[in-house]
Amino acid sequence: MQAQSKAPSTLLVVLAFATVYIVWGSTYFFIQRALAGFPPFFLGAFRFITAGVIMLIWSLLQGENVFSAKAIKPAIITGLLLLFIGNGIVIWVEQFLPSAMVAIMISSSPLWFILLDKPKWSENLSNKSTIVGLLIGFAGVVLLFSEKIMVSMSSLNSSRDLFAMALVVFGSMAWAGGSLYSKYKSGTNSATVNSTWQMLAAGIAFLPGSIISGELTSINFAAIPLDAWLATAYLIVFGSIAGFGAYVWLLKVQPATKVSTYAYVNPVVAVLLGIFFAKESISVLQIVGLMIILGSVLLINLHKYRKPKQVVSAY
Repeated sequence: MQAQSKAPSTLLVVLAFATVYIVWGSTYFFIQRALAGFPPFFLGAFRFITAGVIMLIWSLLQGENVFSAKAIKPAIITGLLLLFIGNGIVIWVEQFLPSAMVAIMISSSPLWFILLDKPKWSENLSNKSTIVGLLIGFAGVVLLFSEKIMVSMSSLNSSRDLFAMALVVFGSMAWAGGSLYSKYKSGTNSATVNSTWQMLAAGIAFLPGSIISGELTSINFAAIPLDAWLATAYLIVFGSIAGFGAYVWLLKVQPATKVSTYAYVNPVVAVLLGIFFAKESISVLQIVGLMIILGSVLLINLHKYRKPKQVVSAY
């Protein structure tokens, strides 16, 4: 009976996946909008400290055990890996790398989930549909952005941009490692409390960079356009509080490889948002890429539906 009470609601799981898929797919666009008014280190600090304080107040109002050392330590480590290193690299490189190129690099995350998830090696590496699904999904993302990649490759600043691309791959590894650390080390801690300390730790970690680079002394709040403020508000409320909170919760209740499919679906959402709201066109190649990505997500989850659990009696 206890096991049943711990089983997550199917509706909540669907809503959480929808939030991570759709909301995070839109953040590439909003990060670039926010960077039009805010310098990168300050943006990271302001976004995550604000979101963390809001969630801290919410957790206290809900009577959560917020100041537990057992909960704080793993949350700080996870926050630094996911949000400071992983997301911080994305914020920094989007100053000069095309968002399509960043999306391609980030979509390598599911592969790192497989390689770094040692406790699940025997299960994941022996599952053909999962491995094939991950490889096909990455190929689909590359196909989705193939035309933009060809254009952006010709305009890349060789040394600076190649270094930035290597950083994004490192950020993907840090994100996967931090996600797995959160899954295995957070235990029974509340997902809300975990998210609170993860965001506060990351936000504080951004501050030294903002001070050293002179961002804090040079920023002129009156000159920041309204669009940048609105984009930052969206990143705080939807990207951090709703999206990241849903992601941390999913890591606790779902297999990491399944949760990692967000990295394939996010670029799809980003492209669709561009079509519907920015009046961008879509090519046949992109349509094929979209179909391949969706097929890969089905493949990754296929074994969970075709292998019914067997009930074995003790005697």
